[in-house]
Amino acid sequence: MTEAPLVRLDAISKSFAGVQALSGVSFSIEAGQVVCLAGENGSGKSTLIKILAGVEKPDDGRVVIDGESFSALDPRISVARGIQVIYQDFALFPNLTVAENIAFSAELTSGHRLVNRRRIRTLAQKVLERIAVDIPLDTRIEALAVADKQLVAIARALALDARLVIMDEPTTALTEREVQSLLAIIRRLKAAGVAVLFVSHKLAEIFEVCEKIVVIRNGEVVSDKPAGEFDLDSLAYHMTGRHFEMTVARPFDPQAAPVLEVRDLGRDGTLDGIGFELRPGEVLGIAGLLGSGRTQLAKALFGLLPVDRGEIRLDGKEISLAGPLDAIAAGIGYVPEDRLTEGLFLSQSIARNIAVGRLDAFSGPLGWLDRTGLGAEARDWLKRLSVAAPNAGVPVKSLSGGNQQRVVLARWLAGSPRILILNGPTVGVDIGSKADIHAIIADLAERRLGVIVISDDLPELIGCCHRILVMKEGRIVEEIAGGAVDAGELAARLAS
Repeated sequence: MTEAPLVRLDAISKSFAGVQALSGVSFSIEAGQVVCLAGENGSGKSTLIKILAGVEKPDDGRVVIDGESFSALDPRISVARGIQVIYQDFALFPNLTVAENIAFSAELTSGHRLVNRRRIRTLAQKVLERIAVDIPLDTRIEALAVADKQLVAIARALALDARLVIMDEPTTALTEREVQSLLAIIRRLKAAGVAVLFVSHKLAEIFEVCEKIVVIRNGEVVSDKPAGEFDLDSLAYHMTGRHFEMTVARPFDPQAAPVLEVRDLGRDGTLDGIGFELRPGEVLGIAGLLGSGRTQLAKALFGLLPVDRGEIRLDGKEISLAGPLDAIAAGIGYVPEDRLTEGLFLSQSIARNIAVGRLDAFSGPLGWLDRTGLGAEARDWLKRLSVAAPNAGVPVKSLSGGNQQRVVLARWLAGSPRILILNGPTVGVDIGSKADIHAIIADLAERRLGVIVISDDLPELIGCCHRILVMKEGRIVEEIAGGAVDAGELAARLAS
C-alpha cells in the first residue's frame, strides 16, 4: 500500500472581492521532499501559503494532512500538524535573545506556566545542533545579521517539531555564500524527514535543492513535475508564458571621455583607495560579499556617507558631495537596496512618489503645484516603464515588488540624471519583472547614461555589465570583463 503524502491540496479555490486568487489548485508534498512553489508576483503563491498556515480559509477544496481531510485550517491546527511558515521578515522578537526566540512558541504550546531559563537554553541549543549552526544563545536578535536571523527562524520552527517548513523567499537578502549555507541546511532537513516548500524568484538555486517544481500562473497550477524535467528557459516560460532572451550588455564607446572619475576615495575603516572611471553608455558592476564596502561606496557616491579623502569628478570637474541634495544637483541618482524603507513612500500615490524631488519644476510663481502636469508626467512614466497599475493615483504599497522598483526608477529618470546607481535592482522581483528591469538598464545605457549596478545576483552582473569591479575589505581588488567569467568562477573569486 502506498503511503499517503504528508500534505495534499485538493482543488483549492479562493477569491477576494470577486478577484479569483486561486482556482482548483491541487498538488502534494511528501515527507522529506523539497518542493518549489514557483510563480510570478500575483500568481497566488502567498494566498496558498496563508491557507496552509491557517490564516486564510479556502472557498472550495480541501487540505489533507496525513490522510485527514480539512475544509479549512486555523493557525493552531497548522502548528499542531507540523506546518511552519518562515516569512520574509522572519517575525522574530528583536529585543529577545536567540534562545528565547527559538523556544518562545514551544514554551507557549507546552503549557508551562513558569519560565525555566535552563530548559529554554537546552531546547535552543539542541535545535541549533540539529542544523549544525553555532549562534551565541544570549545574543539579542536585533544584533544579528540577516542570515543568522533566518537560521533562528528555522530553529524556532524545528523547536515545534515542524514536519513541513514553508520558506517564503528565503534568500532575498542573503549573499551567495549565505545562500549556499542555507541550501545545505535544507538538505539536512530533508535527510531528517522534514519536508520543505521553497518559494523563490532565483531560478538557479531552485534546481540546486528542489526535487519537484509546482508552477502557478494566474491562480492555477500550470505544471507539476520533477525538477529534472525543467531547465531555466522552460521554467521561466511556464511561470510567465513568455520566452526571454539572455541579457547581454550592448556596445558602448570605451574611448569616450569619462562621465565619472573616482580617485583615491577613502573613509577610515570603510573605504580605502577606491578609484575607477565610468563612461557614457557603460554599465559598471560592483560585486562583493557582505562587508566588502560595496554599499558604502554607493552611499559615498550619493553623498550619504562622508569620505575622508579622495575626489569625485563629473565630466572632468571635481564635485563636492556634502549630502544627497548635492549629488542630485550634480546629476547622480541612487536606487537603494531596500526600496520599501529607503526608496518609497508606501502610503502615497505613484504620482507623488515620482514627483518627489521635482516639485519645483511643477510650481507656479505663487507656489501652487501644477497637479495636472504632475499627473501627466506620472502617467507617461507608467507607460514608458510598463508599470502595471490601474492609474497613477493608487498607493505604491498596492503594487508588486517589480512595479514598485519601476516607480523608484521613474522617480530618478524623471530628473534626467547623468549617472544612476542601482543597488540590488532586482531584489525580490519575479522573473518577468527582472527581465524587464534588465531591458530598462540596457536602454538607459543606450541613452548614454552611466549606470552602476551593485548586486548579489552574479548572473545579473555578468549579463548586464560591461565590466565588474570586485571589492574586498573596502578596496577594489580586481576588474573583470562582463562576459569573461561564469557565475561559479565569479563566486569563487569573491570568496577567495
